[in-house]
Amino acid sequence: MDTNTGTQEPTPPPRGARRPPGARAGYGVSASGALLPGPAGGDRAGLLPQLLVAMVCGGYAAGAALDWGTPPLAAFMGDFGLAAAGLAACLSCLWYARTVPGPNRPAWVLFAVSSAMLAAGNGTWGWYEVVLGVKSMPHVSPADFCFLLFAPPAIVGLLVLAKRPVTRAGWVCLTLDAWLIAGSLLTLTWSLALAHDAGLDGRGKAHVALALAYPVFDILLVSLVLALHFRRSAADRPAVNAAITSLALTVLCDAVYTSPLPRRDYHSGQILDAGWFAASMLMAYAPWVGHRGAPPPPPRRVRPERKAAGSLGALTPYLAAAVCTLGMLYNVLGGHKIDRVVLITGCTVALVLVVRQGIMLLDNIALTQELAQKENHFRSLVQGSSDVIMIAAPSGVLRYVSPAAKGVLGRDPDSMVGTELASHIHPEDLGRMLHEVRRFLAAQPSAEPATRIECRVRSGDGGWLNVESTVNRYQGGLIFNSRDVTERVRLQAQLQHNASHDPLTDLPNRALFTERVGHALGGRRADDGEAAVLYIDLDGFKAVNDTVGHQAGDELLIQAARRLQDSVRAGDTAARLGGDEFAALICGGKGDPQVRERQIVEIAERLRLTLSEPYVVSVGGRKPGGDAPMEHGAPEGRREGRTQVRVAASIGVAFATPGITSAELMRNADLAMYRAKSAGKNRVELYAPQMHSEVAHRAELAARLRSALRDGEFTLLHQPVVDLDSGDVDTVQAQARWRSAQGILFTPAEFLRFVDAGSADGAERAEVGRWLLEEAVEQAATRHRLGHRVPVCVPVPAGKLLSRELPVKRLEALLERHELPPDALILEVSGHDPRVPLDELERRLGALRRLGVRIALGGLGTGYAGMVALRRLPVDVLKLDRAFTEGLVESARLHKITSGLLRIARDLGLRSVAEGVDRPDQAVALREMGCTHGQGMAFAGPLDSPRLHGCLLRGVFPVPGGPERDVVTAGAGALPVRRGGAAGPDPLASPPLRSHNETSVPPT
Repeated sequence: MDTNTGTQEPTPPPRGARRPPGARAGYGVSASGALLPGPAGGDRAGLLPQLLVAMVCGGYAAGAALDWGTPPLAAFMGDFGLAAAGLAACLSCLWYARTVPGPNRPAWVLFAVSSAMLAAGNGTWGWYEVVLGVKSMPHVSPADFCFLLFAPPAIVGLLVLAKRPVTRAGWVCLTLDAWLIAGSLLTLTWSLALAHDAGLDGRGKAHVALALAYPVFDILLVSLVLALHFRRSAADRPAVNAAITSLALTVLCDAVYTSPLPRRDYHSGQILDAGWFAASMLMAYAPWVGHRGAPPPPPRRVRPERKAAGSLGALTPYLAAAVCTLGMLYNVLGGHKIDRVVLITGCTVALVLVVRQGIMLLDNIALTQELAQKENHFRSLVQGSSDVIMIAAPSGVLRYVSPAAKGVLGRDPDSMVGTELASHIHPEDLGRMLHEVRRFLAAQPSAEPATRIECRVRSGDGGWLNVESTVNRYQGGLIFNSRDVTERVRLQAQLQHNASHDPLTDLPNRALFTERVGHALGGRRADDGEAAVLYIDLDGFKAVNDTVGHQAGDELLIQAARRLQDSVRAGDTAARLGGDEFAALICGGKGDPQVRERQIVEIAERLRLTLSEPYVVSVGGRKPGGDAPMEHGAPEGRREGRTQVRVAASIGVAFATPGITSAELMRNADLAMYRAKSAGKNRVELYAPQMHSEVAHRAELAARLRSALRDGEFTLLHQPVVDLDSGDVDTVQAQARWRSAQGILFTPAEFLRFVDAGSADGAERAEVGRWLLEEAVEQAATRHRLGHRVPVCVPVPAGKLLSRELPVKRLEALLERHELPPDALILEVSGHDPRVPLDELERRLGALRRLGVRIALGGLGTGYAGMVALRRLPVDVLKLDRAFTEGLVESARLHKITSGLLRIARDLGLRSVAEGVDRPDQAVALREMGCTHGQGMAFAGPLDSPRLHGCLLRGVFPVPGGPERDVVTAGAGALPVRRGGAAGPDPLASPPLRSHNETSVPPT
């Protein structure tokens, strides 16, 4: 160890015996740099930590510049200050490795070990210099071993953090590059300074070895940093830059210390220590440059590697060889003898450069072959793809078009190259396509790497094809990957059309009609709000399906839709809402509301007349009855394979009012249409506000009826049917009554009209009819077991006889369950329903007669009691409607008509029953005409069970004008009966029973 003599200050110890330069700042690899993924979560370190590090380093530099005021303080800060900085770096790396999980934790542990060695070396040096006061340090001290052990962990830590090669050739190139850099630096530094240190000059070999060990480790660190700098990861660049800066600062301080003049004047606490101190503090801060305490930020856009950086990395080996050459030239030009170390190192650098060049040549050959193979592969993919691939330059000119254009577009791809892309786009789609392209190019590539554009492209035959293109960026231009989607677009349009149109008539459906009504009501034109909605229902359409067939019904709907479409204006809308219901939206028109209303009514009347004209349809399904009367929906004439049918139209009209919604306007038109149907059909009705309240009232009554059915408020009455010759009770007629909460009995005519108005499908009527039949059969079976073998007559609508609710087997099962003989039940075919085909009704009645049930034809002279029905239907009893009985005595014309009807019944061998025989003179006249039975108030009204029981016990009624017979009364429940003929009123007889036609209307 060199010492000073005389009055000179002692020379600083050799660099090997002082502080290892790498120990002060060489550990400055950032803990969160690009070589290491950032901590999981956390906010970006703010400005405050950076300012704190800068202030600490600045304070230390200021103190060092002022020599700390006193030599003892300078020695203390120069030794223990650097030890504290190294300890801080050690603790920072250990804490980061402990708290932040990740695959790079071993690297930070190695950095912590390296920093610990630095702190231990500086602390040991301070112990000798400050505590023990030693002026001359030993040639070899414990501090030297600590300083030497700093570099290996740092080097291994860098290798752990670096983006290491993945192939064997990569590792070989990395090693060769490191040696090229190390050899060049060794040659240069040996030529400049290390040759002097290598001389023994009276020093021991250990001292020389230590003197050379520190710069060698510095050279290795610099070589490794430079070699790995161009291979670093792209993640967390700030931390990597901090680590590189720390190492660069360390090497710079070492280079300054190695120079003869600074080394001769150096002592602890000088400004040079501030550089090592700053390097250690930068290393301590490096792990926390990344993120901490928050989720990782979204990935940033990866910028393409700069060409300058790539070129510099490729030129690094050659630059290293140039540095080595400069070192040798320095010795030659300076007249110095070329040292063996320089010669050997220069030769090895040259040899390594040749070897590396050979490896790179082989690697380039392999890369060229691989590139050619990939190019052929992708060329095959592009040319064999079914999609058209086009490359457009930034100017919009097509530079490449794949061969698929011939098959997809019908265009020659070579003829398209060099043309403007815009020239192939439909003019209506060009503006939208250009707008989308500009928007795409303005967006960040990482946020939107590709976009999709759909437009029409001209095909080879001059037409237009719907093309969908995926657009990507390519060298400032665009790549279009296009495919033909014309069929898909057509299918989508067809599906959208089908979703908003009726499949049979192709008219708008309810959804589209509602949308257009809403648009008409919410339009901004002055006349848009003047709209009217027409609801149209075809009367008698069901009869067409039942008589001619459903195929004919479909043809009728198609023809009706065509007539409706032709009858409205171009700006109006005709729609089919479902079934046989249509609608029309009439828009526009201004002026006097009355004139507007009159115009709409005229349009509705024209529609009604147009839709009521005969339709010629194909004959299919069941055939109509041979001599069936002409009704709406029945065939009018028949040609071979074709027939002519008629239907009528009931139309409801509603006008738009301020503030009305589309749903309300359509509901109003619907109410008006049902008013037209209930008022006789085949007419036009205008909506009035009271219709809504009437509907609500009818719905309330229908709800009360359903509640009565559920709560058992219905009761069954029976009216005797009397033999006009003997007065015997021949049959009892079953009649349903609704006993309200006020005790009033409502007749079927009274409560069933509520059913018809309040129920669109007649569910309540069907329920009442089912209850009437089952209750009548049950009570008849009870009377039968008691010995009263009087048949019961139950009225059943003709439509119900053909429905699924009353098959023959169900009626047979009902009779067997109650043990009632079939001949004790008479079914009266009632109701006037021309839609029921006579063929099916004839078959059903024949099956019932074979079962043993007798059939009565109700309302002779009306409805199904017409001559055709009387000729075809198998019946046992004819019932004369009360319309022929009420004016029988007063009208000679009616007397003759009734007499003729009764004569027909007598000639056919059928029993005849006259309804509505309320006066004795009517009974006398009917008996004289040959009527066999009568039913009415002249004998008895509808009776409840006790009175009916008494009537059956009596068994006979006095017949006006007939032979006088004694009547046996039985029980208190029997009705008082007059005795005798027309001698005068019997004081014991009860007052005449009031007809149920006078029953008060149910409370509302």
